[in-house]
Amino acid sequence: MGRDLDGRAVTVLGAGIAGLAVARALALRGAEVTVLEQASEIGEVGAGIQVSPNGAVVLGALGLSAPLEAMAMRAEAVELHDGPRGRRVVRMALSGLRPTEAYRFVHRADLIAMLAEGARDAGVQMRFLQKADEVRLGEDGPEVVTAQGARLACPLLIGADGLHSRTRATLNGAVAPFFTHHCAWRALIPAEPGARPVAEVHMGPGCHLVSYPLRGGTLRNIVAVQERRAWVEESWTLADDPAVLRAAFAGFSPRVRGWLDQVGSVNLWGLFRHPVAPVWQRAGQGGAGPWAVAILGDAAHPTLPFLAQGASMGLEDAWTLAAALAEGLAGGTAGGAHGDLEAALARWQRARAPRCARIVEAASRNARAYHLTGPARAVAHLGLGLAGRVAPGRLLGRFDWIYGHDVTAGAPG
Repeated sequence: MGRDLDGRAVTVLGAGIAGLAVARALALRGAEVTVLEQASEIGEVGAGIQVSPNGAVVLGALGLSAPLEAMAMRAEAVELHDGPRGRRVVRMALSGLRPTEAYRFVHRADLIAMLAEGARDAGVQMRFLQKADEVRLGEDGPEVVTAQGARLACPLLIGADGLHSRTRATLNGAVAPFFTHHCAWRALIPAEPGARPVAEVHMGPGCHLVSYPLRGGTLRNIVAVQERRAWVEESWTLADDPAVLRAAFAGFSPRVRGWLDQVGSVNLWGLFRHPVAPVWQRAGQGGAGPWAVAILGDAAHPTLPFLAQGASMGLEDAWTLAAALAEGLAGGTAGGAHGDLEAALARWQRARAPRCARIVEAASRNARAYHLTGPARAVAHLGLGLAGRVAPGRLLGRFDWIYGHDVTAGAPG
């Protein structure tokens, strides 16, 4: 990775996974990066996430393979279960089918802490309590208006500001998301001794539950999804009564009910479909030289959690956006880099958007498959079981286009 951005000042809005990853990627290329984060610190927020091979390869290219291995659990398999009966429908042995590619379980807070340390080690400056109320775009480029009333000129601005991105709204206007009539609970409980590094998906009519161990098998992550008509707020911090969660899955197997009996606190959020943003970037020429603004991760293409690709898509975005900025700015002068930068960012969006839109749609289809009812459910389970016995590799192979993609090798998108 060359240092082709030496001295370029870049502002990243948001210290999430995508924001911290792009900050480190840009700093390693020589940029002077500042991250603006609305929280008071990098804290213990969130629960478990999965990092698939296409995301892990980016962390490796950023020089973070060793800390990732130290904190993550390598997944052995994915198992689909009949939720009410407790019977295993199919097992997909990840380690056997893909011996060179690791799927990992990690606590989101641990991944964020690792990325934050990596960003700081690369020279990134972190500024906390910097909530963006508005992102403006004028003739001289982007400007961030904070909740304190400060106006920060940011000639190169990256909006990694999540689902409710101010940067996306500036580029695309306000768009109302669509409530999917699904809600999700997230909880952590102590893991049972000897918990296997397996992602279990327990499927039932109109609901399903995913669980896997974290932090060396000391914790068990639970994500439970239910279809419902009533609207639920789209928030990661909305608390709910664990009794409501237990009631929703009362008809599931003793294994699942035993997990839920241990839940002492739980968060609930509504699942909304956001359209993939039509515009991810814009560039121009101001009095002080070229400027650009771009969005990535959830700010550009929020996805439902049914393929566990939110984190990995954000990591892919981070690597490819850093490369696009370097391509557009390397060797350019203040008066002459605008055209190159505009073209490079346009190529980046053209390469990334179709892949991300395809993943978003595939995740939406997965939700429907998990919640089948009646005869369709029985037929689907029979087919999965047969495929698992006859051709186990084909089940996972359906998603080779996701997991086998390596953006660091120069693959388009």
